[in-house]
Amino acid sequence: MRTRDLIAPVAALLAAAAVLLGLSAALEETALRNEEAARNEIMSYMLPSRPSAFTEEVCDGEDESIRRVFKAEDGYVLEVETAGYAAPMTLWVGVTNDGAVSGVTVRDHGETFGLGRGAQTGASFLLQFLGTSGEAAVGEGIDALTGATVTSKAVTRAVNSAAAFVTGADVSSGATEWEG
Repeated sequence: MRTRDLIAPVAALLAAAAVLLGLSAALEETALRNEEAARNEIMSYMLPSRPSAFTEEVCDGEDESIRRVFKAEDGYVLEVETAGYAAPMTLWVGVTNDGAVSGVTVRDHGETFGLGRGAQTGASFLLQFLGTSGEAAVGEGIDALTGATVTSKAVTRAVNSAAAFVTGADVSSGATEWEG
């Protein structure tokens, strides 16, 4: 095959690559907007007024478990990472401006199927945290998941950290520390 015979196919491939690259860049912005809209939709259920807009705020770094903070008019949704039994867990915790927990959802975990997984799928477990203000404790108003005490304490720590962040409580008080 001569070099001349390769020019047209190579040019076509380069043109196709340029078009795909351009489409990819254009669609990336759309994908980011869609991701933000989906995130805001989920977070809106975590505060009483069902806000449609959130502003991401800078974390002060005082509590290392707080990863991201989203502010709405009547409260916050905080992304909190905590050490679970098998792997780190990521939760979103809704906290009203007065420090009351208004929503909890487990976004990611590596907990044991059938035991620790109940932290994500067990609504009755998560509902126990609603209305708490950073004082939640397993065995003291919070019933642990059967066979998953470590996971239950991890969720409790995350919820307490989120409430402490909003109220300005001293995170060194022990409320957010590992209890064994």
